[in-house]
Amino acid sequence: MERIKKITAQITDLDARAMEEAQKKLDSLTKPLGSLGRLEELAKQVCGITAKSNPSLEHKVIFTLAADHGVTDEGVSAYPKDVTGQMVDNFLKGGAGINVLARHCGARVVVVDMGVAVDLGPDPRLVIKKIAYGTKNMAKGPAMTRDEAIRAIVVGFEIFEDEFQRGLDIIGTGEMGIGNTSSASAITAAFTRKPVEEITGRGAGLDDKGLKNKIEVIKRSLAVNKPDPKDAIDVLSKVGGFEIAGLAGIILAAAAQKVPVVIDGFISGAAALIAYQIEPRVKKYLIAAHQSAEGGHKYILEHIGLRPLLDLDLRLGEGTGGALAMSLADAAIKILTQMATFESAKVSEKKK
Repeated sequence: MERIKKITAQITDLDARAMEEAQKKLDSLTKPLGSLGRLEELAKQVCGITAKSNPSLEHKVIFTLAADHGVTDEGVSAYPKDVTGQMVDNFLKGGAGINVLARHCGARVVVVDMGVAVDLGPDPRLVIKKIAYGTKNMAKGPAMTRDEAIRAIVVGFEIFEDEFQRGLDIIGTGEMGIGNTSSASAITAAFTRKPVEEITGRGAGLDDKGLKNKIEVIKRSLAVNKPDPKDAIDVLSKVGGFEIAGLAGIILAAAAQKVPVVIDGFISGAAALIAYQIEPRVKKYLIAAHQSAEGGHKYILEHIGLRPLLDLDLRLGEGTGGALAMSLADAAIKILTQMATFESAKVSEKKK
């Protein structure tokens, strides 16, 4: 816990001076005041996060963390557990949705094994930080020990710090793990107190019978474990996942280093919720990429107080929505730094 306390102590408020300078610049550009709406808000937020009035988002990284979930034994997913490892291989070969959209926005993808249930073949493109071979079945007891939860968060710090040394200006969060929407639903229910029926979706494509079973399994998991919403580590250890824990660590470490964090969908949202419960100041460093088609995601965003940039009915995960929104952040900064001012363009300003 000491490492977690040390990192969270470094998370500060946004830089007011940089935001003020950004606002003055935005107001001087050749457009009506506020006419670029949320792009202007986004540019100002990035300036506040980075403490720079003229930032650059050249180096983009999407962290896609993979892990398996013991709760899949309860039949909560339409896909077998083997798919987690198979999809990691697909990420490494560049054939997944996140690879396509990362190339589109100019980001590099960092793929991490946080707890896949099998040993993956050695590959220089794969970061191996395996905590265990998947979590235990949360419907029968805690998904992981408290020590494992803390270790997974700290591993998230290490993953971020390794990439930070290589250079990065903005990050996105992504994941892969069959069964992880059940974990995300349980985390969301524990903190928001919303009914499990409203939070839980079909994941990768459950039918009505499968959805009913999934809801019952999540309710049983919460009843068996009784996660304490006042203790984020307790919730994480009892109903979380190793990839969710690692992402929470990445989010906290990024905020400590004044790096903007683009949050993807439901699973990444659950990780952001854990990070927020550990240190509420992290909120201002978060950019909500989109509103997921998974019902519980809106409750996460409402609980933290985030407004999504996009609403495209996405529910793939992997960091795909984050990659799309990263392009918007890049566009916002380019508006701030490249658009002409009334003075430089010799354009008449609005009559006073």
